Amino acid sequence: MAQKFGNGRWVREGFLDNRIQGTVVGRIIFAAVGPVDLYLRGDFKADIAGQVIQFRNSRFEDEELAGQVIGDIENPQIGTVNLISFDPHPNLIPHPYVEWFSTRSNHYRFELEPQDAWLVPSTDLDIIDDQSRQIRATLAGRAMEGPQREESDWV
Repeated sequence: MAQKFGNGRWVREGFLDNRIQGTVVGRIIFAAVGPVDLYLRGDFKADIAGQVIQFRNSRFEDEELAGQVIGDIENPQIGTVNLISFDPHPNLIPHPYVEWFSTRSNHYRFELEPQDAWLVPSTDLDIIDDQSRQIRATLAGRAMEGPQREESDWV
């Protein structure tokens, strides 16, 4: 089952950067958890491919329950893009949709209101450029590792 982050309400804000083909890096701030860096293999869907998106959730709630449900999220998040788009399905009203799988095979996704995410104009990329470079430098080596398994007492 996918972790939907309280139907999206536990996602506060963040950015995702797909300017280098084959990778998405970013930072998402969650309720009770704080900032989580991401390094994902893959690309945004064609509608926003090669862009940087930023988002701020108008439905954000910093609930105590969030810590109980998502407090053990892998930090940083390393994995594979499943679908990141502003128009994820032809039968739905276009809206921001972010979905990925971690190297531990955890499935994560959230959806936002259409007005809660936007393409970042090139004039506003200075701060994101520095953060993206830092995330890539720190996590690129770990992203090349294969899927990880939890330790088990079973033989």
